[in-house]
Amino acid sequence: MSITKQNPQARTTLKLVGVVLGMFVFGFALVPLYDVYCQVTGANGKTASAYVVPEDGIAVDADRWVTVQFLTNNNASMPWSFRPEVRTMKVRPGEMNQTTFYAKNTTGRPMIAQAIPSLVPSSAAEFFHKTECFCFEQQVLATGESIDMPLRFIIDPYLPESVQTLTLSYTLFDITDMTASAAAE
Repeated sequence: MSITKQNPQARTTLKLVGVVLGMFVFGFALVPLYDVYCQVTGANGKTASAYVVPEDGIAVDADRWVTVQFLTNNNASMPWSFRPEVRTMKVRPGEMNQTTFYAKNTTGRPMIAQAIPSLVPSSAAEFFHKTECFCFEQQVLATGESIDMPLRFIIDPYLPESVQTLTLSYTLFDITDMTASAAAE
């Protein structure tokens, strides 16, 4: 006869241990599941990785203008100066566009930063195509160093007509310690 049939406390303990282990596994599974959900639905305004323009190009919608607003934010632990070159652009869907963002390391030590984009409305994220973006790479700046970082993008001509303004926001994070820890391992 097993211990759990004789001892109800042991049975309860085993159930609780199982619940705790299940919660632990579920916690680790949430991040990749959320990433897949955002990629499929465009939720959270996550934009895709680098877009490759088709060989036959993209038709430009010469009869339509879309306003793109650029915002920048620093994470609480990021002391750099960070701003867009322009705050607003009017663009035609299907046309290649370019702008730059400025960053300066205002600290007394070298730092590594990573920019994370977000697009509003989030339903339009699948129609915003970045062909080149500073957010694809980590930015390494020495003390007092500054950089102009490029962004090249195309708005898909299939963007719903109801969407006339897009807001692309970047948050800059300090990943210096995280990168150093990974390199040490």
